[in-house]
Amino acid sequence: MLSQTDAPPAFDPTSLRRDGFAIVEAAEMCALLPAAAAEDFAGFAGSWERLGDDRFMADGGRYRRRRHAVFAVGRDVVRKPHQPHYQSRDYNILNGGIERWFEPVEPDIAAGPTLRGVIGFADGVFTASSSRPETGWHVEVHQFRIEAAADMAGLPTPEGLHRDGVDWVLVMLVARHNVEEGVTKIHGPDRREIGSFCLVEPFDAVLIDDHRIYHAVTPIVPIDPERPAYRDVLVVTFRAA
Repeated sequence: MLSQTDAPPAFDPTSLRRDGFAIVEAAEMCALLPAAAAEDFAGFAGSWERLGDDRFMADGGRYRRRRHAVFAVGRDVVRKPHQPHYQSRDYNILNGGIERWFEPVEPDIAAGPTLRGVIGFADGVFTASSSRPETGWHVEVHQFRIEAAADMAGLPTPEGLHRDGVDWVLVMLVARHNVEEGVTKIHGPDRREIGSFCLVEPFDAVLIDDHRIYHAVTPIVPIDPERPAYRDVLVVTFRAA
């Protein structure tokens, strides 16, 4: 189960509007998704073994692998033609300011029930929490694997404490293997820390109001430096279309 200093109550969408973030533990996330999403999860998670290298790390790091896809979400979920990911340096001081072309999310994964279930769940929550639900959404999907080794800590958020420059963010754990740390830090508009927790089980998730919340994740380190060590997450961002 999700590990944290203060155990949260069961997921309540109103907490997202009240606090600017909401935690959904794995068992509850599974219950909130269509049954097919959980049934398909093994194949979905297996696709993290096929991610491409992130060739745009300005710090020279080789600890991150990823794939990317873009969707239009309204009455339907429609995958858009493959396009670059772009953030201004206002939001990503390390890697912002350039178009970053990552390998696309595989077609079967993009169309599969796990990803579509997560997008549908997030759409329902974010649309209900939005002041402009009629506009539809520009949705970006990111598959991340952060790797760590004895001589290399893995940095889930190398840009440090940040916002993503969107409206809403969902982060869901897919796997943790042979790693310690990777603690999510939640900060309010004044950048004071207001929450701290670790996504531990597959399907553990956090929802974030990107206008109000800054977030970061501490570096991961291997438990056994002789074995592969990594943290896999799915990040889905929503911006009003």
